[in-house]
Amino acid sequence: MRVLSVIACFCGVFFLTAPARAEAVDLELVLLADASGSIGNDEIRYQRQGYADALVDPDTLDAISFTGHHQKIAVTYIEWGQWDSQVTVVPWTVIANAADAQAFNTALLAAPRTARGRNSIGNALLAAASAITGNEHEGTRKVIDLSADSVNSWGGRTLAEARLQVLSQGISINGLAVLCRRCASGRPVSYDLEKAFEDVVIGGTGSFVVSADEPANFALAVKRKLILEIAALTPETEVADGGGEAFARPSE
Repeated sequence: MRVLSVIACFCGVFFLTAPARAEAVDLELVLLADASGSIGNDEIRYQRQGYADALVDPDTLDAISFTGHHQKIAVTYIEWGQWDSQVTVVPWTVIANAADAQAFNTALLAAPRTARGRNSIGNALLAAASAITGNEHEGTRKVIDLSADSVNSWGGRTLAEARLQVLSQGISINGLAVLCRRCASGRPVSYDLEKAFEDVVIGGTGSFVVSADEPANFALAVKRKLILEIAALTPETEVADGGGEAFARPSE
């Protein structure tokens, strides 16, 4: 009886301390949205609304249902600003159907703006990678979807260093260039932002960048981008639905 009690005790300890298995999903996706000082409140709103509209679009939901083995993805929305300002707006959420997407959207659209300060893309990428490696999901693919209105990065880790660290972890980086030519802040930079994303931001298997130039087109650009990410497709260079171009980087 004493031996049985000891065995039972050890079994109890084992079951209490054994780690939970990660939930398998087709994609772990960080929506890493620019909320730095150069992004106005109108741009914050249309970024969030664009992602919300894209997530509940039937074409996006069909991509989740029909292109993956697990037929579900895990998504989190993080807004970023200066080196010490990366805020999780919506925590990791598994999306398998319209109800899941709507719950994510409700939380996203209701949240206050909290990120602040001058661009630190390097630290934003590292925060997103940490969110992927520290979650309770295991995706067939892992992707950071960075939106920004420039490729400037001040404070913290340099963009080049952070990018290499993220890619070394098997995480791909895709880009959404926020042109916003008709917003109150005007076109944010004078250089070719899409090409700059291609050169110094995106990377990993099948990585690409799309652009959007006004609120009316933002949801279309995001929808196209999400479907490509969910279905693990790589675009050719072409005119995007969002009024910009899509650039693809060869697999690294």
